[in-house]
Amino acid sequence: MSHEIHTLVIGAGQAGLAMGYYLKQRPDSFLLIDAGKEIGDSWRYRYNSLTLFTPRAYSSLPGLPLRGDQHGYPCKDEIADYLEGYADHYQLPIQLNTQAISLEKIKDDFFIQTSKGNYIAQNVIIATGPFQKPYIPSLSGNLSDEVLQIHSAQYTHPNQLKEGPVLVVGAGNSGLQIATELSQTHPVSLSIGKSLRMVPQKILGKSCFWWMDLLGLSEVTIDSKLGKYLKQNDPIIGTEAKPLIKQGKIKCYPRAIRLENRLVHFQDKQSCEVNNLIWATGFHSDYDWIQIPELFDSKGHPIHHRGKTPVEGFYFLGLSWQYRRSSALIYGVGKDAEYLLQFLKSQR
Repeated sequence: MSHEIHTLVIGAGQAGLAMGYYLKQRPDSFLLIDAGKEIGDSWRYRYNSLTLFTPRAYSSLPGLPLRGDQHGYPCKDEIADYLEGYADHYQLPIQLNTQAISLEKIKDDFFIQTSKGNYIAQNVIIATGPFQKPYIPSLSGNLSDEVLQIHSAQYTHPNQLKEGPVLVVGAGNSGLQIATELSQTHPVSLSIGKSLRMVPQKILGKSCFWWMDLLGLSEVTIDSKLGKYLKQNDPIIGTEAKPLIKQGKIKCYPRAIRLENRLVHFQDKQSCEVNNLIWATGFHSDYDWIQIPELFDSKGHPIHHRGKTPVEGFYFLGLSWQYRRSSALIYGVGKDAEYLLQFLKSQR
């Protein structure tokens, strides 16, 4: 037996909740489903010291400001609690502990099989975000079993690691934050794939996001020349790691290319010995469960314009650079959600 619903939103993180806010303003039936046990779990189970690089003034969803010092930076648990409170405040229809297993198109509708029953929907919005499956590059060679290897998604605090040297592979925002924290308890090295470009969180007393708004950089779109450049050269927000690198408390190496016993070899023929290896190498999307080939290119990336796909009634939301630089950030996803609302198929 299948439940009929006008719009099914898969994913109840910030993107799904923003979509729910706008769907609530329409008379059509809708439901958000999520594999998590609680709203906000995707934030709640990140590493303990995680703090957003966007201040509270830029960390809210539509209609409900995040409370507290608007110039301060919220921690991950604060965001998790805020998302949970947001869903409760707007009484959004959400079904948790529900894994989407398969999705296919049948005539004009979509058939979705989940771990808690099946659905037939006129519209489907994939709001699972860009951070789905941890990505670990395949390097030649093998590390010793004595080396502790984890992805940044599994890292929680320094006591989780063995004593001795740590190599963090990847110098994005998470990689630099983790390396900075670990430099207080371990000898830390950092493998950097490309040159570091860091921007201070505050410039002349104002958040860098305030300056981006003033200069129009937050609204830069992916189809502009500047947008295409920024997508490839987005800077790291925050400069806490810079003095530690200069002081030698974080030692930098180029790209890692080979693993051997307890040694990691780098592009410049240097090597370092490790007891711990943290892969801060990001995530990749997992859409294998969606059985609609025309939605994806040869690399498995969604084909869309501002979240609208070639398949009528099917949409993506919460992707990095979905349309604007701010699309994957909490404060930016609301505009993309509101835009999609106009394309939803009408209730039959």
